[in-house]
Amino acid sequence: MNMARRHLTACLALLVAAASLFAGWQGWGRQERLLRIYDYETGELIRQEPVKVGDKLFFGWVHSWEKIPWHEYYHIEKDNTLVLDTIAYPAFGAGIPENKGKKCYVKNKMIYMDEIGQVFPQFDWINSHFATRDIKLNDELLMTGKDLPEHRRLILRIEERRLWDGG
Repeated sequence: MNMARRHLTACLALLVAAASLFAGWQGWGRQERLLRIYDYETGELIRQEPVKVGDKLFFGWVHSWEKIPWHEYYHIEKDNTLVLDTIAYPAFGAGIPENKGKKCYVKNKMIYMDEIGQVFPQFDWINSHFATRDIKLNDELLMTGKDLPEHRRLILRIEERRLWDGG
């Protein structure tokens, strides 16, 4: 009986060890989702932030011709795309759409076009310290245009990396 109990204890210990190893291996295989901003020409990673599906991204800039604020509101999808939900600006003008989305309303002197649903695999722009204002994640300021290289083409995209690959 004593021998059977020792054998059972050894088997249980082996099962616990195997389960622990498997759990650790699963943890190593987990992925982290990151918002990353790159320099288009050099590929240099300028900034990265951890994100989750459903996180909200705000991109605020100044319209180049009309010199008025332009706000864009996105959310992050499971496939790492950015979905443009809403745009807002104080007036119409050159190149400003008048019929985007399913809803249009005015709030705090801004015209909102909502429920747009336009999908972007990434967001490309040429940064300007004057034009690029705020980039926010879930209403928290990540950076302004002045924090990024002037007159450089930049790419913002959502990527995944396994925690063990360091990439």
